[in-house]
Amino acid sequence: MNGAENINPWKTKESKLVYQNNWIEVNHHEVLTPGGTDGTYGVVHFKNLAIGIIPLDVDNNTWIVGQFRYPLNKYSWEIPEGGGKLGIDPLVSAQRELLEECGIIAKDWQKILEMDLSNSATDEHAIIYVARDLIFTQAEPEDTEELSLKKIPFDDLFNRVMNGEIEDAMTIAAVLKLKILLGQG
Repeated sequence: MNGAENINPWKTKESKLVYQNNWIEVNHHEVLTPGGTDGTYGVVHFKNLAIGIIPLDVDNNTWIVGQFRYPLNKYSWEIPEGGGKLGIDPLVSAQRELLEECGIIAKDWQKILEMDLSNSATDEHAIIYVARDLIFTQAEPEDTEELSLKKIPFDDLFNRVMNGEIEDAMTIAAVLKLKILLGQG
């Protein structure tokens, strides 16, 4: 590496908050591009981390969550996912999400992936875990969630990713990474 990756070629001339709610801020920036021309850039700032979990039992079964995704106007099957407050240990948020969405408590946690989601327009950062040594209890979904829960073999989930049935980015990345890790023992 030559160190150039640490130099920001973009120059911000002016920034303005356009919209915000409990989860996001949308900012409009007047910029000088790396090529030296005037430009605009819209950035969505996320106020939470994206958290994902693949729960695995001793037989390599997992649980996926189905829900209607308003921005896409369609139903989506995905790994248990949610938001984790910035400044709070992401593992604590992952444990909360797994309990809320699936009614599962896990004794063994392994972080397998960190990724930036849609980094051309957002600063959303995701952390994904595998949860094992599972204890089952009652799910506690938030009042804004109407969820379906399905237990399937992990290999079936992998096949759904590979044949395009699953389109959620965090699920795809997590499943592919875990498939490789499981193959390595």
